[in-house]
Amino acid sequence: MSEPALDLGNIQGDILVGLLKKTETFDFFQINDVAAFKQLLKTLIPHVKTAKQALDDRSEVQHHKKSGGAELIRLSGINIAFSHFGLQKLGIDDKSLTVDTAFQSGQRVDAFNLGDDGKGSGNDFNPEWDPAFKQQIHGVILSTADSDETLKGTTAMVEETFHLRSHQVKSPITIVKSITGVVRPGNEKGHEHFGFLDGVSEPLIIGFNADPLPPGPKPVRAGIILTGKDGDQFKAQREAWSTDGSYLVFRYLFQRVPEFNDFLNKNPITFPGLTEKEGSELFGARLVGRWKSGVPVGLAPWRDDPKVIENDPTKTNLNNFLYAAEQGFQKICPFAAHARKMNPRDDISDAANEKHRIMRRGVPFGPELANDEKTAKETKHGRGLLFASYQSSIVNGFRFQQISWANNRDFNVTSPHRIDPLIGQGAGQNFVSGLNPRDPTAQVQRPVKFVVPQGGEYFFSPSISGLNHIAA
Repeated sequence: MSEPALDLGNIQGDILVGLLKKTETFDFFQINDVAAFKQLLKTLIPHVKTAKQALDDRSEVQHHKKSGGAELIRLSGINIAFSHFGLQKLGIDDKSLTVDTAFQSGQRVDAFNLGDDGKGSGNDFNPEWDPAFKQQIHGVILSTADSDETLKGTTAMVEETFHLRSHQVKSPITIVKSITGVVRPGNEKGHEHFGFLDGVSEPLIIGFNADPLPPGPKPVRAGIILTGKDGDQFKAQREAWSTDGSYLVFRYLFQRVPEFNDFLNKNPITFPGLTEKEGSELFGARLVGRWKSGVPVGLAPWRDDPKVIENDPTKTNLNNFLYAAEQGFQKICPFAAHARKMNPRDDISDAANEKHRIMRRGVPFGPELANDEKTAKETKHGRGLLFASYQSSIVNGFRFQQISWANNRDFNVTSPHRIDPLIGQGAGQNFVSGLNPRDPTAQVQRPVKFVVPQGGEYFFSPSISGLNHIAA
């Protein structure tokens, strides 16, 4: 018996579609007055953008562009998610969600396992995080917009809904941390701060993405991302209110961009016909598994090749490659390359890969690189990625990718020293090999961690019916 069609009007818009944005604010909050919060949540729910509405936004933008429109369309979106601690505070029995042990314990307890910097171990571990994330966080409100001006209006509406601006009525929530990210300017649009095109290998969803599906890795079942659907390992345990939702992982990731650039410049790959600058670019591409344009090294091993995405406006060719031809060696793409670590494709079976896929929705934050940083080759201003991902299992999704893939020097073949050079972490995890195609066994030491987590939390993004259940 086939699965019923997805109810896109019941699913929050950021999960499957992604809220369109030039800028986004994450407001992390604590609940002080349960009854008052539930009443005000009822007034917010009609403003929560659904997957259907998010698709309509994208259709409107496409139509606007085809009609010759040059100016931005005013668009905004709001989504909301709760931690286990928030649902507890609200008196919600979330046993159908705490089958995911990571969600139940929270990210603060999990920081040691993830390899974050800090002191101590186990339950006594004290991560080197922003103090706000060491508090108990009950929920997060995501506000997106096409511009700073529109975002101000969107966040103002949220503030007014919860009386955060009122001098007469006490708000039932406290904002413990508010962070705003902005899509990078000009030609860097869509690129993270190291300069690489981001978000080009999100999984296609059976029953959501229209046929014919573009070439590339096999699509995944809806339950890999959505709770209560085919592919969700705990589908049978989900209650009605906890279906059509998704676990949201947030990570506050700082990037050491000057140090990263200096590392590339000091380690150019020497190869016939390559300048020193081109050798450094090749070294960076092999670290990531892609060129800054997003073109995979598997399709352009020695130089970036813009022809890969010529006449390909949807950039589907960027995802149309496998590792079958190089499973026993790494001359073309290192085993440790970030893209190969986080999506090993046919290095492992389709079934093994499917259950670990996640839907990423991050946005950069912080200023562009300043001249004083370029000169000193040292980070002086905070910048990075507001990482957000959706999955029906944190344990099998984000957490597995970080611990079993990124931090695991022996994944997925037998010789050591292949941590993920971008996000791999843990004691003694500073060596990586496979970067030099002429000597794949040669080890290179990272001078510092290039990505430094400063906080985060595990949330659940309920369906619209789930939000109504919570607010009742």
